[in-house]
Amino acid sequence: MKFESSLLRESYWKTTHKSGLQVYVFPKNMTTTFAALATRFGSIDRTFRTEDEAGFTTVPAGTAHYLEHKLFDNPEGLDPFVRFSELGADLNAYTGYTMTAYHFSTPEPFAPALEELFRLVFNPYFTKQSVAKERGIIAEEIRSGLDSPSDRCLQNAFESLYHITPVREEIAGSLRSIKSITAQTLYRCYRVFYQPSNMILVVCGNVTPGEVEAVVDKMLPDPIPQTKIVRAPIDEPETVKKPRKTVHMPVAKPLFYLATKDPVLPADPMERLRRDVAFSLLSDTLFSKSSSFYSELFEAGLLTPSYSAGYSGTDRFALHTICGESPDPAAVVRRVRAYLKTVRRKGIDPADFERSRRGLIAEEIRSFDSTEEIGNSLLDYALENADLFSYVPLLESVTREECQALLETFFLPERTCLSVVLPKRAK
Repeated sequence: MKFESSLLRESYWKTTHKSGLQVYVFPKNMTTTFAALATRFGSIDRTFRTEDEAGFTTVPAGTAHYLEHKLFDNPEGLDPFVRFSELGADLNAYTGYTMTAYHFSTPEPFAPALEELFRLVFNPYFTKQSVAKERGIIAEEIRSGLDSPSDRCLQNAFESLYHITPVREEIAGSLRSIKSITAQTLYRCYRVFYQPSNMILVVCGNVTPGEVEAVVDKMLPDPIPQTKIVRAPIDEPETVKKPRKTVHMPVAKPLFYLATKDPVLPADPMERLRRDVAFSLLSDTLFSKSSSFYSELFEAGLLTPSYSAGYSGTDRFALHTICGESPDPAAVVRRVRAYLKTVRRKGIDPADFERSRRGLIAEEIRSFDSTEEIGNSLLDYALENADLFSYVPLLESVTREECQALLETFFLPERTCLSVVLPKRAK
């Protein structure tokens, strides 16, 4: 299937390989090629079963991240990073809330590196000893996150916002939870979630669909049986678990996250994307650095340039955040609520709204100048079963009235929490 954009003068192809793997190829005549192989298995996928199983399995927090680490092992004890470096490729991986991705960029011919990526991901090798050894490495990563004020502030916001949804837990898990992760746990999750039918390959660069397909045929030559994955439903309340959480850490200025839960999670991918676009446009209009809100609070000394606001949505959780540094986070919250009350009464300013629309469209067009940006964006859209090129048309079609209606029912106090990191008290 071919997707085209007359505005961007770009196109990409999507196919489903006989193995079940979804393959996306975005030809782009640039000096580097980007490739990512991802699975729909993230930190929030903790309770699941296959369609032929009666009961659900629950794995410890941090399992997806642990598995990502262990896929870099092999029986020969070779370092994959060295092998990719020899091929002229820069290898990396990451675990998110809803997926795990393994990716590389290379100015060299992409096929050898892509073959190596398949070998890395589709040849799991863990032992009791190697899993135990990795526990110390991951524990240090967890401690590093606990010592990071910005990470701590964000995670405290998630913990305060959500009652049940596992996004409230650290992606890497906790020092306690990772003690329960075994080689058997990892193999169980690998067999369920690393089926090609649950995975996506994205390639962007000076390549053709045929060249990519040849590599996939070579590395996955036979059809692979598919087992449907059933994720346990999450009955998350609409209200927050806790309206405020404050901790003290060594920071020069207080940090804050003002987070609002969105309980509306449309099942249809395009409805979900439209809601995401509408909220992004609304947020940019009201809270971007070019907004009157930011200018007034910056001039009043309540905000610094270390500030951002935005909406993030998936099929299992969605939220809006306003975050930054402030000498008085509580005052920022009061100003936010007063500002929203005024905008609800007067309506969204038409000029500000159209300025934000044009700015977001321009930003989207600029993102197509990098194979890595294109590849990562295409992966995000593929995971949501949406078309990458639908973003700009949606931006053009969302109305001010539509955003005003969202404003009337969002940013409610009972769905909002404040996470604050204050400077550590002197002894």
